[in-house]
Amino acid sequence: MASQSKQITVPQFAALKASGEKISMLTAYDATMAALLDTTGIEGILVGDSLGMVVQGRANTLPVTLGEMIYHGRMVARAVRHALVVVDMPFGSFHCGQNKAIAAGAKVLKRTGCGAVKLEGGVEQAGTIAALVSAGIPVMAHCGLRPQNVLQLGGYQVQRDTEQLMADAESAQQAGAFAIVLECIPEEIACRITETLQIPTIGIGAGVGCDGQILVVNDMIGLTPGRPPRHVRKFADVRTTIGDAVTEYRDAVRQGTFPGAEQTFQ
Repeated sequence: MASQSKQITVPQFAALKASGEKISMLTAYDATMAALLDTTGIEGILVGDSLGMVVQGRANTLPVTLGEMIYHGRMVARAVRHALVVVDMPFGSFHCGQNKAIAAGAKVLKRTGCGAVKLEGGVEQAGTIAALVSAGIPVMAHCGLRPQNVLQLGGYQVQRDTEQLMADAESAQQAGAFAIVLECIPEEIACRITETLQIPTIGIGAGVGCDGQILVVNDMIGLTPGRPPRHVRKFADVRTTIGDAVTEYRDAVRQGTFPGAEQTFQ
C-alpha cells in the first residue's frame, strides 16, 4: 500500500488486488468528514450520488445533477491527502452518447481534482467506459443493484442473474475499468466474479469474498435514522451521541450555565 504521505493513484489502487490486501472504502460528501476518514488510512473515498438521499433527503439518487456532484466532489478532494477519491457520474450524465459522457467526465476531473469517476453499468455501458478511459478518464464500474435503475428494477432488490452479472463485470473490465463495485448480489456470485476478474471488486452487500468493501459512512456510523439495510454493520451510534450532546447543550442554554466564564470574553 502507498505511504499515507502520498496519495494513492489509480494503478496503485488496482494493484492492491494482486497484493492480496483488502481494500476499504467509504463515502464522504463534505470536507470535514472526508478529512477525518482520510486520516484512518482507508484506500478509497467515494463521493456517491447517494448524497441525493443522505444529504438532500430525496427518495432516490435520480434527481442529483452533475453540478451537485462537482460541488461535493470538490469539497472532498480538497480535504483528502491519502485515499483515492472517486466521484459518481449521476443519472443522465453518461447516457446521451459517448462524446457527452466524455465531456461530463472531463468536467468532473477538472473541477473537483478527484482521481477517477464511477458509473453504473456493465454490458450496455461498455462502450462509454472504453471511451472515457481512452480519453484519459479513469473509470470505476458498478454492477449488480444499480440505484440509478431503481424505477426499472421496481425497487432495491438483490440481483441474482449469474449470467448477466458475469457478463456485466467482464464487459466492464474489458472496456478498461480499473475496479468494479458489486452491489447487493449473492456471495457465491460475487466470489466467482472476484476470482474471474483481474481488477479489484468492491462489495456492498456482496459478501466477504470481494477484494474490498464500501459503505455509506452515515449508515456505518449509525447516523442514518431508521433500520439500516441488511448489508450494513453499525460500527458506532453517532446519532445517539449527537442527540445527547444537543440535549445537554439545550439544557445548559435554558439553565443559563452556557456560556460559562471559560467561554466569555472580558
